[in-house]
Amino acid sequence: MNILLTNDDGIHAPGLWAIYEHLAGAHHVDVVAPDRERSAIGHAITLHQPLRANRTSVNGGYSGYAVNGTPADCVKLGLSKILALSPDVVIAGANPGANVGANLNYSGTVAAAKEAALGGTIGIAVSIEGPDVDNYGYAALFIAEFSELVYAKGLPFGTFLNVNIPNRPLTEIAGVRISRQGVGILSEYIEKRKDPRRRTYFWQGRDRQTFGTDPHLDGTALKQRCISVTPVKCDMTDYRMLEDMEEWNLGQMVRSLRDDNET
Repeated sequence: MNILLTNDDGIHAPGLWAIYEHLAGAHHVDVVAPDRERSAIGHAITLHQPLRANRTSVNGGYSGYAVNGTPADCVKLGLSKILALSPDVVIAGANPGANVGANLNYSGTVAAAKEAALGGTIGIAVSIEGPDVDNYGYAALFIAEFSELVYAKGLPFGTFLNVNIPNRPLTEIAGVRISRQGVGILSEYIEKRKDPRRRTYFWQGRDRQTFGTDPHLDGTALKQRCISVTPVKCDMTDYRMLEDMEEWNLGQMVRSLRDDNET
């Protein structure tokens, strides 16, 4: 396989190179990653400044392209411009810290895999329960085999996979569970503070997500020591709501507005 490896933690992040080490022996792997940490940046892309991709040496022997943009930028450039070989699979990660539930909406790791799917390429986002990851090696070992399986099976256009792995040795992992995204309401807070010059600023945070006991949710699967694999679609349409909104008679609203405006 030709693999594009990226992340949102920056080109020097250890999780990135742990996966690289387990893939490079059997596959052609190109690294295109942000030149600095871009966590929680979501699916942002760069429009108002030049993008630069510089060949960079890492860890005294590895090399890749460091991009002054977002994870989605890295995938766009990798798929369309800077790589000699078109990737068969894009792998984003491994990210320290789970990307389950509402985090899918904010994660740059997940956005990179989504960008791959939008471009017609298999995308896999990889995160490890954290934030203090003990060992990336076992997760990288799983992803090396898992990515080969996904490539052999294929994915529908516009679908990518979000993988979350417990921060445990392989001997303590209970299994793999195909799960759905949890969508519970987050407990968030914003603190209003004063800096030393008495100027107001705000510090945003949130409590840990809770998922209850439903074993089919991504966060619950992870807490029950299972690797969670969630298929995610780029199409965000609510198809049930499409049918409900047909009864809203919005056309009549427009006609009434037009008649009122004419009179």
